Amino acid sequence: MCLILFAYQAHPDFPLAVAANRDEFFARPTVGADYWKDAPGVLAGRDLEKGGTWMGVTRDGRWSAVTNYRDGAKPVPGTRSRGELVARYLVGDGEARDYAREVANSASVYHGFNFLAGDTSDLQYVSHSEGEARSVAPGIHGLSNHQLDTAWPKVERGRRRLAALLAPGGKDPDAEYLEEGLLALLADRELAEDRLLPQTGIGPEWEKKLSAAFIVAPGYGTRASTVLLIGADGEVRFRERSFGENGALLEDRMFRFAAAT
Repeated sequence: MCLILFAYQAHPDFPLAVAANRDEFFARPTVGADYWKDAPGVLAGRDLEKGGTWMGVTRDGRWSAVTNYRDGAKPVPGTRSRGELVARYLVGDGEARDYAREVANSASVYHGFNFLAGDTSDLQYVSHSEGEARSVAPGIHGLSNHQLDTAWPKVERGRRRLAALLAPGGKDPDAEYLEEGLLALLADRELAEDRLLPQTGIGPEWEKKLSAAFIVAPGYGTRASTVLLIGADGEVRFRERSFGENGALLEDRMFRFAAAT
């Protein structure tokens, strides 16, 4: 997952609204979002290579997501898959705050990552680059392949568009409007201007290709666009579109349920 935009406790009707793109090599085997047979309370896609996931939600409204951290450094041999962090939180039953501390303490055994976990009342963030867990303040946030709210072009553009969706001319959005708007936001293929590109050690050509919210590149690109909405009434809406090479739509899956209390 390489872009996560979310509004946390920023709207009275939707205490949580998340829009996220997972970018990955197309050769990596994956299955789309569904309830896990070995953990029926978990709704998420699954990485078939390592068994983890990039984003998911549980029947009781707990959610988690991860992105990689891009700094040009090669993965250290023997480190573990980032997707394991999300999977372990979703199948467990511990508090997000406690789990985040565990993640921070064991950060060195994973590839570079940014990690989010929580629900509508508490949200925790851990980056391997910071080495500690911290609570996320209410508001509209963005996370790509650097630290939370780093002002990369697609993060800033996405935050502005998310804020506009939550305040459409003074009229409160309904769930259908917000869901479709978030999917449109994730489909944005606009590339950043050269002068605004970050320098993360991958060269200007790839910095440019990866500057869009929705990535199309040889052998690599956006493979899933996921929207998660949790309403003040406890309704959970989870929508995921899966893509093949060149942005070809493969699946569009929608799930709705009332969060268990």
